[in-house]
Amino acid sequence: MKLLAVFLLVFSMMALTSGDKRIVLHKKSFSCPCHWSQINGRCFIFVAKPMTWAKAEKNCLSMGANLASVRNIKEYRQIQGLILAAGYETRETWIGGSDAQEDRTWLWSDGSALRFTNWCPKQPDNLTRKQECLQMNYSAGKCWDDTECSAKKPSVCVKKSCPR
Repeated sequence: MKLLAVFLLVFSMMALTSGDKRIVLHKKSFSCPCHWSQINGRCFIFVAKPMTWAKAEKNCLSMGANLASVRNIKEYRQIQGLILAAGYETRETWIGGSDAQEDRTWLWSDGSALRFTNWCPKQPDNLTRKQECLQMNYSAGKCWDDTECSAKKPSVCVKKSCPR
């Protein structure tokens, strides 16, 4: 019985691969440019140079990216790991959230929906009435805080990964 099963399997494979028609299966794989890290099918890069939020976004745009949007806590932890691996511990860092367009309506600069949040307790508070940009790694909780966009901080950019 086993010999018959093996024979049928071999015969089937020969029939599928004989003649001019060949079936080639390619597993799609995705890649990121050099120095970018793949996280959940997207490419991230930590930019150490401190800039205002707007200049950081403009810098990301120059690389075909945006300031990072964050989809879940696992991705947030991986982004923190990216910053840590660059030797910057878990410093306050710009990501792509902003409510500059309308107070208390937070949007990601890449246009994706802001579904996941990781606000610190009592945040966002718009304390100075000018806190319209989102920083990560705030306080001992390493959570999110709204702060003034004119502050200079390092940043994290994100872009879609490309099929190979």
